[in-house]
Amino acid sequence: MSFNNLGLTNALLTAITEQGYKDPSAIQREAIPAILAHKDVMAIAQTGTGKTAGFSLPVLQLLADQQVTQAKHIRALIITPTRELAAQVATSINTYAAHLNVSSLAVFGGVRIEPQITALENGVDVLIATPGRLMDLYQQGAVHFEQLTLLVLDEADRMLDLGFIDDIKKISALLPTKRQTLMFSATFTNQIKALAETMLINPVLIEVEAANSTVDNIKQTLYHVDKHQKTDVLIHLLKKKKWPQVLVFSRTKQGAEALVNSLKNAGISADSIHANRTQHARTIALAEFKNETINVLVATDIAARGIDINQLPCVINFDLPYVAEDYVHRIGRTGRAGKKGHAISLFSDDEVKQLNAIERLINRTFSRDVVAGFVPSRQRAEQMWGGAKDNSPTKSKKGNKKASKHQFDDDEYGNFEPMPDSSNKKKSNKRKRR
Repeated sequence: MSFNNLGLTNALLTAITEQGYKDPSAIQREAIPAILAHKDVMAIAQTGTGKTAGFSLPVLQLLADQQVTQAKHIRALIITPTRELAAQVATSINTYAAHLNVSSLAVFGGVRIEPQITALENGVDVLIATPGRLMDLYQQGAVHFEQLTLLVLDEADRMLDLGFIDDIKKISALLPTKRQTLMFSATFTNQIKALAETMLINPVLIEVEAANSTVDNIKQTLYHVDKHQKTDVLIHLLKKKKWPQVLVFSRTKQGAEALVNSLKNAGISADSIHANRTQHARTIALAEFKNETINVLVATDIAARGIDINQLPCVINFDLPYVAEDYVHRIGRTGRAGKKGHAISLFSDDEVKQLNAIERLINRTFSRDVVAGFVPSRQRAEQMWGGAKDNSPTKSKKGNKKASKHQFDDDEYGNFEPMPDSSNKKKSNKRKRR
């Protein structure tokens, strides 16, 4: 099946052809006709499956046939969990609307609100927004919803993970009850099902990937290393493999900054993207990474679903994520659009719980490989004393909790990150021994 068979207008087909796309993905084949038929849609789709085009194309077509947008009003609202994802969706909307008379605007925190208020004065057809900034604009009277006919919740599961459930319910209550609602999520948890039941009416359920599965065209490698050697191992791999672009995930903001400094000292061009950086700095870092001015971008999980680079060859988990589902979203940044990808994880002995949770989630057991010259101290001791070398992952005890609760650092308008433990080192070590 080609895009010509999905009921799209010539203006959209021209834009698709200009981008070099030939055949629609599975999510696009199923979602586009359903949305054009004015159905509510609940779509379960992993990252890298083309879901943004899956809702952007039909939304633009539906809007192109409607009335003129009034001052301070919008006709379609797309809500995303992070600034980076909002910017990415806005780019896609602008690309596909190249031959349509449809306006769009992305609004999010971290930048001045005044220019966004000004941009909304004449009305906007498609508004892409993070929940916090959208509520601010509404409370200041800068945006009205009476003309709204379409609502899209992108990365719905991520919004719930970040604690936006109350904001989403408040926003939904402000919108016209007679509307078309589209919900896209990478996972289909009970919480997502409950939210869908309150917001969607007789939705078409589309599930193109098994929930919580990992993409088949991504090679996944786990390297067992000593924690204090992780930086040296990373530098070794970067210099040996010479990837043109590598996205590295750090668990904390402070860790990301320290890692960038170490990489620069080793002669590797790198920058960071995390909640403590200004939106301007984050935008520059992402742009330089995309155009290969820098080779390595170190990011916290705010970027796990906001970076879209079709040919990104490698993703490296410098730290395993606190939440197992984030592993799937992290590695989904590579192996996109049918390309091959490689995901490398650096695992240390204090991350056994995280590794067990990931293996349960994706139903896979990793072999613990080692990097030549960086054999973990435990394995060296076993070899020295003639003990059996155990390369199998530690078995998880039945009934272990999936992830421990932890504090979150509220990055204004919707970016949350795990906070490092503020207690002293001695207490931290005691906690680990338990």
